[in-house]
Amino acid sequence: MSLEPESRAQRKLIAAARTSAGHLPPALPRALFVTDPARMPDPFTVASRLPAGFGVIYRHFGAADRAAVAQRLAPICARRGLALLIAADPELAAEVGADGVHWPFRLAQHTRRWRGRFALQTVSAHSARELRAAGDLPVDAALLSTVFASGSVSAGRPLGTSRFRRIVRSAGLPVYALGGVTAANAGAVAPVAGFAAVDGMAPFDGRRS
Repeated sequence: MSLEPESRAQRKLIAAARTSAGHLPPALPRALFVTDPARMPDPFTVASRLPAGFGVIYRHFGAADRAAVAQRLAPICARRGLALLIAADPELAAEVGADGVHWPFRLAQHTRRWRGRFALQTVSAHSARELRAAGDLPVDAALLSTVFASGSVSAGRPLGTSRFRRIVRSAGLPVYALGGVTAANAGAVAPVAGFAAVDGMAPFDGRRS
C-alpha cells in the first residue's frame, strides 16, 4: 500500500526515505515516526497516512490508556505496512503483536534479556560513545540525537550534518538521525542513515500538511 503525496513536504520525506532504504538492511523501516502525546497528540492520523516501509515508535510515558492506544495503533500499522515498536515496554509490545521494542539508552541492557523475542530492537544514543556501546548490544539499529536544532525539552546541542555523518560512518550498526529532522533536512542525512522524527512527520497529519 502506498501514499499518494499530497504536499511538497510529504514528497521530500518520501524521497529521503527512499534514499535511506538504499543502505539500510531490508528488515528495517526506512524512516520512523516517533510519537509524543504533547507535540503530536494524534498518532493515529499520522500512522494512517504514512507510506508502507516506514515505522512507528509508540512512546506512552506510562499513560493510563497506553494499552488502548497501542491496541488501536497495531492494526493501523499492519494495514499500512508499517513496523510498530513500543518504547521500553516489551510486555505491551508482545500483547499487541508489535514488531519490536525501542529502548532508551539507560535501559539498553534489557535488550539482552529480550534478544530473539521480537523481530526488531532499537536503542537511543546521544553521543559517539553511546553509539559505540550500542554496537555491542543485540539491537538492529540506534537512534542518534540530537542532529538538528530541536524544540524538544530533552534535546541536546545539535551535532550538525557533518559531524553526524562522520559518527555514523564509523558506527558498527545502522543508525537513524533523530532531533529536529524535517522535510527540509531529512535529505541531508539520508545518504548515510535512516531518519526518525516527531513534529517532522506532521506533513502526514492531514490537518497540518
